[in-house]
Amino acid sequence: MNIPVTTAIDYNVDYSIPASPETVARTVDAVRARGIKVTLVDTGAEALAKVHDIIPAGATIMFGMSQTLQEIGLEAQLINKQHPWVNLKDDIMAEQDPAQRRELRLKSTLAPWYLGSVQAIAQTGEVLVASSSGSQLPSYTFSSSNLVWVAGTQKIVPTLEAGLQRIHDYSLPLEHVRMQKLGHPGALLAKILIILAESELAGRNVNLILVNERVGA
Repeated sequence: MNIPVTTAIDYNVDYSIPASPETVARTVDAVRARGIKVTLVDTGAEALAKVHDIIPAGATIMFGMSQTLQEIGLEAQLINKQHPWVNLKDDIMAEQDPAQRRELRLKSTLAPWYLGSVQAIAQTGEVLVASSSGSQLPSYTFSSSNLVWVAGTQKIVPTLEAGLQRIHDYSLPLEHVRMQKLGHPGALLAKILIILAESELAGRNVNLILVNERVGA
C-alpha cells in the first residue's frame, strides 16, 4: 500500500512546547467531563511512579509501542521484567510460530490492563489516537477494562480539528523518520481513533496521566 506521507513538519505551529498551566487546567476539566480520569504530574519520573500506583501488583497487562512509554522508562522495565505484573507481550515475543503469535496478539486485546499513549488531546476534551496496525484500538475502545495513557502536555491542542492537524503535520512525519531509521520503509497512518467520551455504563477504568513537560512526540 502506497500512501503519501508529508515529511515536512509545519513549523508555523510548534507542537513540541508544553501547554500553559491555564490551558492544562482547562483541558483536564474537559477530559474529566467526558468520563476519563486525569492525573497531572510534573515529570516523566512521576508519571512512571503513578503508573505503578494505578496498576495493582499481579495484574495482567499489555502495552503498545510508544515513544512516551520509552522516555519515562516504563518500556525498559517491562522488557527487563523489573515490574510486579504479568506482561502478555513476553509470551508474544517468545512465540516463534507466526500463526500462534498472531493468535496471542488477538488474545492480548482482552488484557485486563492496557498501557499506551495518544497523539493529541483537545482543550475541548476529545482524545485522538493514530495507528498503523490498529492493534491497540480494541483495548482503547472496549475490550480492556482498565486503560492507562501517558502523554506530555505538548500534545494539547485547541480543538478536535487541530488534533487531526497535529497528527498529520507533526506526529506522522516524526514517526515516518523514526521508522526509516529502524530500517523500515516509513510510517503508515491507517487509522485514527477519536474518543469523544467514556460511557459510565461501560464500567471501565480509563486513566490519562498528563505530564507537565515534553515526553513523547
